[in-house]
Amino acid sequence: MDAEDDWESSSGEVTDTDQFNDEDFYSTSACLSKLQFRSDVSKAKWNVEMGMAEVIEKKGKMWITTGIVRNGKTFCLIEETLFLAEIGALLVMDDNDECLALKDIYKKISEERNGCSWELFEVYKHLKSLGYVVGRHGVPWSIKGVKNNSKPCSSQGTIQNNRVEGAEENGITCAVQMLSNLQVDELRLNFDVYLPNSKFRKSSPGDPAFLLCLVRGSPPAKAKSEVLERQCGGIPLKLCHVDHGRVSFFSFKRVELPILP
Repeated sequence: MDAEDDWESSSGEVTDTDQFNDEDFYSTSACLSKLQFRSDVSKAKWNVEMGMAEVIEKKGKMWITTGIVRNGKTFCLIEETLFLAEIGALLVMDDNDECLALKDIYKKISEERNGCSWELFEVYKHLKSLGYVVGRHGVPWSIKGVKNNSKPCSSQGTIQNNRVEGAEENGITCAVQMLSNLQVDELRLNFDVYLPNSKFRKSSPGDPAFLLCLVRGSPPAKAKSEVLERQCGGIPLKLCHVDHGRVSFFSFKRVELPILP
């Protein structure tokens, strides 16, 4: 009896941004951020070599589910940095202690040098706006979390986790290497997604609700999707696609075909 893979899908609009393609996008997003006044604004300093922002002043409860912890310090990946900056929750400073404009952070995303593309950012933003806890796959929330997790989700995660365990002595060198080695266009697991949870702990996050893989163009071949599923270690896999700001989610459903006479 044969089996086929059927597509299930759901989608949502990302209304704040469409694509990084003109100066109007810069000005519109900048104005949006300025209108969102907050009393709990945190501060971070962008480190070009690291490709991350080091948080130097934390305010608010958002840090329970945002940022990775290394050697007692909190760092924001590029997608986290831009998301917080857009909602007015984070001021990002450069090496001269001058505040980076949103257009400067948009440019960093468009360069795709830090393991994140515009499509991935739109997916991250969409899920975070819905309340999900979202982390970069293969980048542990904390070193303690790696040591407590005896069941890595994938072979890629195993290699990366082993590297990160040794980073306790060398600061965040290993985390930087992980980000620089990521190929944005590669078909791979991108995000670990957890359901909204007020008791979430970076040191013991548990298994994600599902793992997410960004797909460009046509759905992946059956062989490739099966490889991804094996890397998930039993955790549900969802695929996502972004088209002009519209984020769609897909999953494979295995069905049994009846035997014809």
